[in-house]
Order: sequence, then structure tokens, then C-alpha cells
Amino acid sequence: MAQIKIFGYADKISVKPGDTIQFHVSADGTPAAEAHLVRLIHGDEHPLGPGFLEEEIDCVANGTWAVEKQFTQVGSFLEVADPGRKLALDGSITLCAFIWPTWPDVGHRQCLLGRWDNDKNHGYGLGINPSGRLEFWVGNGDEVDYLQAELPLQKQAWYFVAATFDARSGRATLYQEGVVNRYNSLLGRVAPVEYRSHVSEAFRFRQNNLADTPFLVAGSRDWHALRGHFVSQLYCGKIDRCGAFDRALAREELDAIRSGGQPPSYGMVAYWDPTKGYTDHGIGDVVVDIGPNHLDANGYNRPVRAQTGYNWNGRNDCFRLAPHEYGGIEFHADAMIDSNWKVTKALQLPATLRSGAYAIRLRGGDGKGMAEEYIVFFVRPRVPTGRIALLFSTATYLAYANERFATDGQIVQPMAGQPPTISEVDIEIYENPEFGGGCYDSHADGAGICYSSYHRPMVNMRPKYRISAFDLPWNFPADLSILAWLEHKGYDYDILTDEDVHLEGVAAMAPYACILNSSHPEYHSERMLDAHEDYIAGGGRFICMGANSFCCNVAFRDDEPWIMECRKTGGHWIAWAARPGEYYLATTGQMGGIWTGFQRWGQKLVGNTFAGEGFAHSQPYRRMPDSYDPALAWITEGIEGELIGDFGLGNGGAAGIEIDCYKLGFGTPPNARIIASSGGHPDNYIAHDEEGTHAHQGFSGTHNYILRADMVYFEAPNNGAVFASGSIAFASALPINGFENNVSQLLSNVVNAFVRPGPLPGSPHKSGSSAGRIESVAQY
Repeated sequence: MAQIKIFGYADKISVKPGDTIQFHVSADGTPAAEAHLVRLIHGDEHPLGPGFLEEEIDCVANGTWAVEKQFTQVGSFLEVADPGRKLALDGSITLCAFIWPTWPDVGHRQCLLGRWDNDKNHGYGLGINPSGRLEFWVGNGDEVDYLQAELPLQKQAWYFVAATFDARSGRATLYQEGVVNRYNSLLGRVAPVEYRSHVSEAFRFRQNNLADTPFLVAGSRDWHALRGHFVSQLYCGKIDRCGAFDRALAREELDAIRSGGQPPSYGMVAYWDPTKGYTDHGIGDVVVDIGPNHLDANGYNRPVRAQTGYNWNGRNDCFRLAPHEYGGIEFHADAMIDSNWKVTKALQLPATLRSGAYAIRLRGGDGKGMAEEYIVFFVRPRVPTGRIALLFSTATYLAYANERFATDGQIVQPMAGQPPTISEVDIEIYENPEFGGGCYDSHADGAGICYSSYHRPMVNMRPKYRISAFDLPWNFPADLSILAWLEHKGYDYDILTDEDVHLEGVAAMAPYACILNSSHPEYHSERMLDAHEDYIAGGGRFICMGANSFCCNVAFRDDEPWIMECRKTGGHWIAWAARPGEYYLATTGQMGGIWTGFQRWGQKLVGNTFAGEGFAHSQPYRRMPDSYDPALAWITEGIEGELIGDFGLGNGGAAGIEIDCYKLGFGTPPNARIIASSGGHPDNYIAHDEEGTHAHQGFSGTHNYILRADMVYFEAPNNGAVFASGSIAFASALPINGFENNVSQLLSNVVNAFVRPGPLPGSPHKSGSSAGRIESVAQY
């Protein structure tokens, strides 16, 4: 009997009661799955906690769903809209392009550009053959004629390539010339490498074009009996300006294009110039045709823009400064942004549904292992009802979606201090490239993955999941411990997501007197960061529940908020590094990397930020002198002794995994107080790059005072305030002993004070007015 596997995703991650949400499901081994709407409460199955908790919700979608195997178009490419079939060239042809291949010797054919049907052998194409050589081919259905270059292409080297075909004589030529300069390619001029190849021969027949074959850049049309038409022969590498002509260009005309001249207008059918249409605020997916027919090309699976082109000279490091040097569009054969599966079920959510974390639970057969799927989404209230909001870090979930740390991360085992614990979920992530990777992974050709999306299965965003590299609940499953704590304590709360804050700014946060975020609030767009700052400065009270907080800069388009761009720059601790000249986000035009590069340290916002990380034993906090100040006694009220959190589901302590520290030199507000700090972390705890220029003896956990989690409190303007835990493990300590412990007590003290109107306990401004707070917060 075939093993049952079920995978799915929703078209939205944040919805309101009464909204319609669509679910896309693919299944192997079963034609049906039992579906149930559930509210998720606790996601960690650790035996020292309450275990996995969910509440089944009555819903019209509950019951048996018909499911089927669905197929995914993997790989990025451009498709040209050509309703007039201008590119169905049945006579003479010239195809030309500047190219920078990253995997020329992959072992299968890669189509650079053409109107080629790979199933029926009709049309024409210019590409790279399985031996890594430039190749031009034409086909009439019965036969294919090929012409290949004399020598293989070098990887990461810029070339100008062209193929011409004279229909009258039948003569085909290949033109290949390197356009390597001092900056744009892997090898320099001192390497004794030959880039040039010019060959010619007579073809036996002419191409025949099928009516429905599209003109593609970086792939070709194919067909399969089960999935129908799809794109194969996918290319890995960059393509800069490229074009098609209905005549055979002469050698001197091709030389002129290679030298940076304008292509001839005579015979031009299309010429795509990726540098057209750039703005200071980002680049879209449409590649402009400057030819007479305006046959613009549209990107599929988000080809990477803002990449250096063939003429980049190293002086300018951003496409905004020299757009004409940034014509490079990078394609990857394993890029995956949108599964584009058929809708399995559309559900209008009940109008009475309370705010919370939800999922459609799907089970096939016995419902065990991969036969169970949770498609997670979050429900906001239609009108805010609580004084508290729990903010889920959906941007961070996107960054880590389907990550492959345990199998591909070179530094993971030394950091973890243990071998990985591989589960069925991890095997599925690794064996299914159609799910795509996260922003900690690399494409098969070695380039880092800079786009992530939730329009695909995020297999590791399931409750119960433990990250294999560290054997811990990570991100969403860990964050459910905060939700379970709010439930246990009986607080009236609403749910928010990063997406809400990005799209609506401070208006999404303003209705709440107190907001708690998640255990790992690492990734933020500029709008999100601005909203947090405005909320706190305007009188909001904010609890930063985790660590590695407000660290990395990412970007979203308003019309496609399900896709996030992230470019890794700055420091050896990152999983991959963007190439020189490619640090800027194509989505917004802003530099990527970490927010410290903009002087927006997390300390400026919540008093502490990333000090380091380690994945061996977590530590307790020790109370610091500030905690004994009578004005702050309310924070630790009911807590006996010096230690706080010498327990936890996150490696045995409340302070650990990733940790943040107070640092005045990085913008910690001068009135901030340290309530408690950790210390004595094991030596697999590694300090962040900013804490030292190189590793040395005493730089790791047991000797380095920087490697500590600082629990910080301060008052902000307009009666606002911040409490920051400084530790990812803090949230996972809450469930210990049925949520009755000193970490839980401390958090209750803070939340209870934060939701009360008026001045905070012990405030020097206690008799002052709270005027000036955000209006909708002040009403509480």
C-alpha cells in the first residue's frame, strides 16, 4: 500500500471572521482526507509541558475532502506575451544575449531563449547543451539540427552569445565572445582561459513553429501526460540584454552590440532591456521590450532583479546609482515562489470566530506521520476587542520556511553541540525541491535563496514540529507556548501578524494597550520597524518575548505580501552572502542585511538585541540590583530567591538558544534597567560579529560576559513602556509546572501593569498626565 502524504497551504496567512480563505492541497496515496478546523493552543509535545493542545471548531468545511496529487512548476523564467505570434519566426533568425552561467556543466540542456517545444521538437532555441557548450537548434517535429560551440562555457563569466540562421542559404552560425572585465566575473584577465568560439555549418531543414508555443527566456515548453504543459530545460545563471531578429545579423553588427552599442532596428522583432523601468523604490517582474512590437516579458517564480550586469565596473554598488550596469536577471532551476495548485476548498470563516491561531487539520488513512497536515493561518478580530495583542512573527517564519540546516548547514553541528535529529518532515523537505527553500538555504547552483513565500507548503510551520538541527520547537510551535500562557491565565487577547503591521503600520497596533511579540522576532521590514517605534513612542506598552530581535531587514510588495525578499550581508555568521554589488533589495531599493547597518540597533527600540547564540544547555537568569529597587518591586513581586527560570522546555532554562543584551553604545535608552541577566553559557555559544572582530580564546560562552541574556525594562514617552526578555528560551519556560512558575509570575506582573490605564507602578511621572499617547490606546 502506498504511503499517504498530505501537503497544503492557504492563500492568506492573516484573515478576519467572515473572510473567505482558500486551501490548496496535494496528496499522495489517497483520494480523500478528513478535514477539521482547529484552534491551536500549544504546539510543543515535550513531556514536561502540557503537550499538544488544540480545540476542534464546528465549521461547514469539516468532513471529507476530495484530494489529488498536484504538480508544481519549479524554476524561474520569463514568458513573453505574444498574441500576434511575432516571434514565431519561420525564416531567418538571430538570437543574442549577454549571459553569466552559474552551472553550465549540470548535465542537461538549458535553454537561454527561444520558441522551442521540447516535447514535440518544434521551433528554435539558443542554449547550453549537456556538455556545457553553447548550442543553437531548430526542429520541424521529425528532426532537429544542432550547432554547438568548440569549447565549454566557464561558470560565472560574462559572455555575449548569438546564433544566426540564414533561411535562404541554410547557414547557421554561433557567436561566443567573453566580455570579462576586472570586476564582473569569477576569473580575471591573468587566468589563461579561452572564452571565444565561432562556428558555422549548413542546416538540413528549417524550423517549424507550433501555434501555442510561448517564447521563453531561461526555459522551454514541455509536456507530461499527468501534469500537462510545463517548462523544462531551465537555466541557472544571469541573462542581461537579449533579443530576437528576423534576419541573420552580420558579424560586425554583433560585434557592435557586444561592445555596448545599440542593437540595429532593422529586422528587430524584440529586444529586452532589463534596465528599463527601474525606480529608486524597486523593480518589478516585467522586463521591457524596447523593440517595435513591445513584447514585454513577465517573470515566473520571481527571477532575481537588481543583479550586476555584463558591464558592471565595480564603482557603484546599487542599481539605483547606475541602473545601466544592473541588467543582470538571475534565474535558478529550483526557484519556487508559488506552487500554483488548484484550489481544493474555499471556506468562508464563521462570523463569530474568535481571534486566534488556526489550522485546517487534514488526515488521510490512519492520520499518522505525513498523513497528517496542518495548514496554519491566523484570525484577527474584525474589530479589536482585547486590550492585549499577541503578534506572531510571520516574517521570521518565511525566512526559515523549509530550511535545511541539518543537512546543508556547515556550521550547524558545532553550534548545536549535537548531531541532528531527523524526522519525517525533514526528509520530505529535503526530497521535495518543489516545496522550495528558505532564506537560510542556497539554490542548487550555490546562490543564496533571497525570496520566500507562503503560497507553497511550509512543511516546518506545523504545530508539534521540532527543528532537526537543534531538536527544539522553533518559531511557530515555540510561539504557541505564549498563546497557551495567555489562555491559561485567562487574558482577553487578539492576534496580529507581521503582515498586518507591514500593510497597516502603527494603525494595526494602536488599538492595544499592551502587545507581546514572539520568541524569535528577527525579521522586519522598514514599515514594521517604524510601526513598532511609533507605537512605543506614542504611549504603547510592548513586551519583547524573545531574542535575536529586530535584526534583519526584509521587504514585501503591497500587492504580493506573501513574498518576502531577504539579502544576507554583513558578517561570517550568516548562512550565505550576497555577492558584491548585490546587497540592495529589488523590492524596495533599500540595502538588505542587518538593521545595525542603518544604525537601527534593536537596543534603540527595546533595550537589548542580539548578543549571540548556542544550542546546548540554557541557563537561568539571576536577579540584578535594579530588581531590588522599590520602584521596580512590582516586576518581581511574588518571586523568591535570586534565580529566575532554572527550568524550561527550551534546553532546560529560560535564558538561552539565542540571547540579547543591553548595550548603551548601541542605543539602549539611558533610563533602561536590567532586571535579571544570565551567564555561564556553554562554549558552543558564539558571540555575534559586532561583539568582536575575530574569535579568540575567551570569546565563547563560559568566559565572555557579552554572551548573556539581559531582561530589560524602561519607560517610554507618553506613558509607554518596554519589557524585553532577551532570550528565545524565555517563552518555552512558561508552560513548566502547569504555567505556575517564577517566569510565568514575572510575566503576569508585567502584563497586569501594562494593561492598566494611567501611569505605571513606581513611575516618576505617576501624577502626570497620559496625554499624547496614541489615541486608540489612551481610551483604555
